[in-house]
Amino acid sequence: MTIFTALMGFLFLSGSNRLPAKPAEPAPGYTVTLTAYNAVPEQTDGNPFETASGAYSNPEVVAARSQDLGDELPFGTIIEIEGADISSGDSCGYSVVAHKIGYRVIEDTMNAKFKNRIDVLLDTNAEYKTADAGMQNAAQVLGICKGATYRVVGYVDINHIPKTQGELAKLVSNGAKELALNK
Repeated sequence: MTIFTALMGFLFLSGSNRLPAKPAEPAPGYTVTLTAYNAVPEQTDGNPFETASGAYSNPEVVAARSQDLGDELPFGTIIEIEGADISSGDSCGYSVVAHKIGYRVIEDTMNAKFKNRIDVLLDTNAEYKTADAGMQNAAQVLGICKGATYRVVGYVDINHIPKTQGELAKLVSNGAKELALNK
């Protein structure tokens, strides 16, 4: 019986390196106000194509955070964003532009006047037809979404940020070694 028990222990332990890299339970969610911006001088500092971290302003993957969230969301933090409660009467068009948001990497920061806010960078050319205002930019359609939730899903070196949502999603789902889940 001792050999059988030892063999079972060996098989169990030798297979343990095949467990998923991500934690079994999802990270806790945090409630914020969700908005969007475009890489244009009117909505950024003097250089709209460079984020506060020095990264290129890529509307596929970049997000900014309010300065009060700097300690919990340092540059390189990968977040997953879920929509807001639109029943509160806010001007939130999350359901229209959700497919443009996906995972995001914190690479930018917002004006100090904003608190507890995530601002996703969206393409200036992405437009949607709205019932009341005609064609609008995706950032305008999103509006102000109170009660949005974000979860930290990992960290990435700011010098190696994926360029597309597909690459970022693959990195997160594979738990690649560049994706440090416990920073």
